[in-house]
Amino acid sequence: MIVAFSVTPIGTGEDVGAEVAEAVRVVRESGLPHRTDAMFTSIEGEWDEVMDVVKRAVDAVKARAGRVSVVLKADIRDGVTDGLTAKVARVDELLGGPERAG
Repeated sequence: MIVAFSVTPIGTGEDVGAEVAEAVRVVRESGLPHRTDAMFTSIEGEWDEVMDVVKRAVDAVKARAGRVSVVLKADIRDGVTDGLTAKVARVDELLGGPERAG
């Protein structure tokens, strides 16, 4: 499964980078395949291991902010591995090659 999630601290002001970095640290230290972009972090693995990482990431942010907002989207599909890479590669293939910086 792939889970894309976003954890946002509430009540800490406009700059939330330090709090979000703690959530990303948890994901990176998990050892699971992951990708972080400007809006979400995606993580791939089995249900229990992925949800454990999400919970720990939320807890890391909650330790710095009393209130946390979480947005989560899951793609649950048996038998799929390396979906983080394969899905993007398929789109690149259909478009005629990898995305080029513009």
